[in-house]
Amino acid sequence: MLKRSWAGEVKNVSVLVAIGVGSDGYRQVLGVQEGHKEDKSGWSSFLAHMKQRGLKGVRLVISDACLGLVESVAEYYPEADWQRCVVHFYRNVFSHVPSDKVKHVALMLKAIHAQESLAAAQEKAGRIVDELRTMRLRKAADLVEVNINETLCYYRYPQTHWLRIKTNNPLERIMREIRRRTRVVGAFPDGNSALMLVAARLRHIAGTKWGTRRYLSMEALEKQPLEKQITA
Repeated sequence: MLKRSWAGEVKNVSVLVAIGVGSDGYRQVLGVQEGHKEDKSGWSSFLAHMKQRGLKGVRLVISDACLGLVESVAEYYPEADWQRCVVHFYRNVFSHVPSDKVKHVALMLKAIHAQESLAAAQEKAGRIVDELRTMRLRKAADLVEVNINETLCYYRYPQTHWLRIKTNNPLERIMREIRRRTRVVGAFPDGNSALMLVAARLRHIAGTKWGTRRYLSMEALEKQPLEKQITA
């Protein structure tokens, strides 16, 4: 979210960014576009733009639980799996936890995603839900019980990929760099100028080791058949 001047007022403007890992295992910037709101219409326009430019073969989408994005992905890339960012999920849970218990709950949640298999993670999650209810953290327990499977999709992929596909951290690091560069500007005169600066920064990042160093071994993905479903 950036600031833009409009009719004498300063308003928010969202810049939507997508990065991906190609079949060669290297990261790429897939697209960047201004979005007036981070809602379904904004995300749908963004995904439609990338699809028209030739983006296909999407296997996995990693993001936070932005409802507009999740709905749009299902519409434009129905065959793609969706992995809810584990870090964002933790933050959602922490919003229902007293500050003096956050550290303990964090260790409990991390234990779920430290398991060696999907079945073990689901079993651990069940025990964590019971423990949260014992601690009288009902809302946190309900959130984990209902939504934990959204964070476990990465178990369907090679174990060597797990660390890099269970969170949205790679994109978050890029966005922090963009915020650092745009903060000095303050409010942009229009959305186009904000978009141009963000795009220029993304081009620079793509030309560094970020885009020239192999990120994932795709041979591991080709050798491992995916499970068809994640059971509850």
